[in-house]
Amino acid sequence: MLIGMGSDLCDVRRIEAVLTRHGPRFVQRVFTAHEQAAAERRQGLARLGTYAKRWAAKEACAKALGTGFAHGGFQRDIGVENLPGGQPVIRLVGGALARLEKLRPAGCEARIFLTMTDEHPYAFAQVMIMAEKTAAA
Repeated sequence: MLIGMGSDLCDVRRIEAVLTRHGPRFVQRVFTAHEQAAAERRQGLARLGTYAKRWAAKEACAKALGTGFAHGGFQRDIGVENLPGGQPVIRLVGGALARLEKLRPAGCEARIFLTMTDEHPYAFAQVMIMAEKTAAA
């Protein structure tokens, strides 16, 4: 069953302006160490697109959780990682994970699906949160 869905469109130039103005302070406040490493391995537009896609994914996930960032979840509580084959996945901690647990129906496991793309000057992400009955339920 679908328990949440969100999407976000981000202008890469906006992320570039914030990075220019606030640099490491912004990066460390918003992005996990894993996300920072993924972006910093790239150069130019690829680096900016990596940050912008992850920003969009965080926003989309916050919308899917039904909270935005106003109710106990922070941007660093939502992390984007990639499976060995490249598929992006969301990892939640802190307030974002607590919110997911409140949404998850009893006897169900929550699964988060993420897709993201960028084509300069835009980055897009969509998140769907599904509840699936556990084998024991």
